[in-house]
Amino acid sequence: MDRMQTMAYLNGKFTKGKKAFEVINPATGETIASVPDLTRSDCRKAIDYAHAAWPIWRDTDTTTRSRTVRKWYELIVANKQEIARIMTQESGKPLAESLTEVEYGASFIEWFAEEAKRAYGETIPPPKNGQRLITIRQPIGVVAAITPWNFPLAMITRKVAPALACGCTVVLRPASQTPLTALAVAKLAHEAGFPQGVFNVVTGKDSKGMGEEFATNELIRKISFTGSTEVGRSLMAQAAGTIKKVSLELGGNAPFLVFDDADLDAAVEGAIAGKFRNSGQTCVSINRFYVQDAVFENFAKKLTAAVKKLKVGNGLEEGIQVGPLINNDGLNKVKTHVKDAIEKGATLLTGGKVKKNLFYQPTVLADVPMSSFIAREETFGPICALFRFTTEDEAIAMANDTEFGLAAYFYSTNINRCWRVSEQLEAGMVGINTGLLSNAVAPFGGIKQSGIGREGSKHGLDEYTELKYLCFGS
Repeated sequence: MDRMQTMAYLNGKFTKGKKAFEVINPATGETIASVPDLTRSDCRKAIDYAHAAWPIWRDTDTTTRSRTVRKWYELIVANKQEIARIMTQESGKPLAESLTEVEYGASFIEWFAEEAKRAYGETIPPPKNGQRLITIRQPIGVVAAITPWNFPLAMITRKVAPALACGCTVVLRPASQTPLTALAVAKLAHEAGFPQGVFNVVTGKDSKGMGEEFATNELIRKISFTGSTEVGRSLMAQAAGTIKKVSLELGGNAPFLVFDDADLDAAVEGAIAGKFRNSGQTCVSINRFYVQDAVFENFAKKLTAAVKKLKVGNGLEEGIQVGPLINNDGLNKVKTHVKDAIEKGATLLTGGKVKKNLFYQPTVLADVPMSSFIAREETFGPICALFRFTTEDEAIAMANDTEFGLAAYFYSTNINRCWRVSEQLEAGMVGINTGLLSNAVAPFGGIKQSGIGREGSKHGLDEYTELKYLCFGS
């Protein structure tokens, strides 16, 4: 890529639109670029383009589709340095994290380029002689993808790669805070050779209007959304009118359990990895630390020492580990949660203040009361909130006491406990003696009000297909 792409991508062409909005670097407050502020009407046109392109792409042979998706992967990897810099500028995350995300996001494209060749059906033993019963999988149709700002590339590729690989066409609406990464990968998709209309990117500030268009437009067969539970609930209700297939990856409130038989140094390392990535602004970020009484003081001491070493600043600077929060709303929520916890009796062990602008000090709070906001709400910031527990049953009950069920983590060296606890935790994903659990080959998704469906793995391809049963008579 020779320059930043700043135009939306519709029907195989880059377009400016009638209006534009500014993309702001949260680390500096400076304008990075202006991109088209498209309307709901523009979104409808993109859907029409995708619908017109669907029969052509659906009927393209699997080998060609797979090679085109693979070419997209290769182009992203070849341009990872430039994409990572764009990502850091618009999201604020450290450059090292952005580089990791480009590789992680690209891995989904590589995976589904291959997995599309394995969209198998099955043969079924017939109950009567003379019958032949089989199933086949077919692409569902036009897919609407809505992605958040915290992972500007990976949240796109987890949705778009399987959809394109299996023969669907896509209209993507990236978050207005981070559209430049989406447009960069759209430019590379164009270079990879997808036919016009197969992949479209609509940028704009009207998230509500575009979301409603996706949910109610009869040409859309599937919606894949990552974002808040509140918005997901609204989209699901709107989509009910046309009985669309939906995938929803929604809010989290991840617990992190440290048992008295845990390797505490490993637990601290996992806590840092699982809490401070993207300044705590991830859906699987640890929100509640439950630590057994016998090791509480020691774990708190070790964690505080590690947190104090974290380097905060502009993600483009050398060695930065924690960047800014995305905007003032995010900062204000963090400030409110910390203030509330302290007022209700929590002990501040480190941090607890705004460093400057949107930068908040990595913070550790001990003995946080269950009545605090942070015990119930997703903080989305660099805050470690430590709660005490005495027994295993108590820890599991506390961890499960939430309407969310995306990710959970725990540390123990007792293999029997590892099996026992992992089976009882109410979460779609469980990290056992690790703070990082996402990869392309495993199913990503939650239960309860954290969502519906799975991304990644062989199951991620099923989300974009319909299972058809064929019955041959004698």
